[in-house]
Amino acid sequence: MVHPTAIIEPGAKLGANVTVGAYAYVGAEVTLGDGCVLHHHATVEGYTFLGARNEVFPYALIGGKTHDLKFKGGRPGLRVGDDNVFREYSTVHLGTDDGEFTVVGSKNHILAYSHVAHGVTIGDHLVMSSHSAIAGHCVIGDHVNIGWGTGLHQFCRVGDFAMLAACSKCVQDVLPFMIADGNPAEVKTLNKVGLERNGFASEDIDAVRRVHRILYRDGLNRTQALEKITGDAELSANARVKQMLDFVASSKRGLA
Repeated sequence: MVHPTAIIEPGAKLGANVTVGAYAYVGAEVTLGDGCVLHHHATVEGYTFLGARNEVFPYALIGGKTHDLKFKGGRPGLRVGDDNVFREYSTVHLGTDDGEFTVVGSKNHILAYSHVAHGVTIGDHLVMSSHSAIAGHCVIGDHVNIGWGTGLHQFCRVGDFAMLAACSKCVQDVLPFMIADGNPAEVKTLNKVGLERNGFASEDIDAVRRVHRILYRDGLNRTQALEKITGDAELSANARVKQMLDFVASSKRGLA
């Protein structure tokens, strides 16, 4: 199922039932899993591994060379899971250093004109709206929503089930389960609708709400807020709260 005008370089590995459209390009070090679809004029190149049933739309570039000026050669790569969608003109780059991989999980939607830079790690179920950009070495959790035209600074982290509103400028870490907005992005509230849609128990949502209030509404500094949270045995025992506390403890850029 390869169009006669497509270019498949010698060495490329194609799984079963792969479709490659007109004028598409597949590089020599690319592996395409079963059922992948490359639409016309799509490009997958570099040391790139795509899992099953990924779909690459026209003029997207998956596996392009890093923008990082520190690139010194070698064999950086890109690993992509299953069932991802890369829409028109989206770009996902290889890592920078020899042996370094950019990693994209499964069931993500990278929409038109969006960019994923070198060394980024993305979990599962991301929806990344058009014209957004994730800078190098960012870490994006599961079930994250990134709004239109949003930019993330290098090394930022976005926790599970968080949302960045459209046109935000993210320069610090965004806690799991929160909504951040603005330039620079600030946490505004918990992602209540997103949590409900994903089947969170009411007691978990209430616990997340209490943590949000302590961290962002009670006028406490971070040390005081964490002491108040951990001093509440029932609150700090909640699994979702533990996830938030672990995220705070490992933050290097500080919290939005």
